[in-house]
Amino acid sequence: MQRQAEVTRRTKETSISASLNLDGSGMVEVKTGVGFFDHMVHSAMVHGYFDLTVLADGDTYVDDHHTVEDVGIVLGQAFNQALGDFGGIKRFGHAEVPMEEALARVTVDLSRRPCLVYVSDIKTEKVGTFDTELVEEFLRAFCNNMGANMHVEVVRGKNSHHVIEAIFKAMGRALDTATTMEPRAQGVTSTKGAL
Repeated sequence: MQRQAEVTRRTKETSISASLNLDGSGMVEVKTGVGFFDHMVHSAMVHGYFDLTVLADGDTYVDDHHTVEDVGIVLGQAFNQALGDFGGIKRFGHAEVPMEEALARVTVDLSRRPCLVYVSDIKTEKVGTFDTELVEEFLRAFCNNMGANMHVEVVRGKNSHHVIEAIFKAMGRALDTATTMEPRAQGVTSTKGAL
């Protein structure tokens, strides 16, 4: 089974293309024009062992919001497409990742019932030129378009770069577990028989 997807999204604000292979080895290329965000998405996908290419051209002369949110939409759609009917996967994933003094926890249920619970007190409004509030915007767009229930909790952390990087790495690890094929599964893993 080829668990791959290609998604393109074009609006008046952004033009984004993504290619995803769930069964990859962490070969990642991300070019969105938002440097810190590129680094975070790259980290998430490498630690999830996903192969991903994302190329984005957005109205970053306004700010980074549209680009970051729309990449979340496209990436969520790519995961959704690559998973097909969500059959045969472990469905649940959990990871706790430290990044120096920071510790983040991400728990995910690939249930087709999108919900983001985001508990974080990032200390600064920016990391470099990146607006830290965009982390939540990206995650919400991703969850809504993937059909993921995701809980993100920052346990501790002082340095905003470390906190955000811990979040993204934990996201990658949790998604790796949740998207892994479960050899004992008979179709979708649900007591209802459907998601």
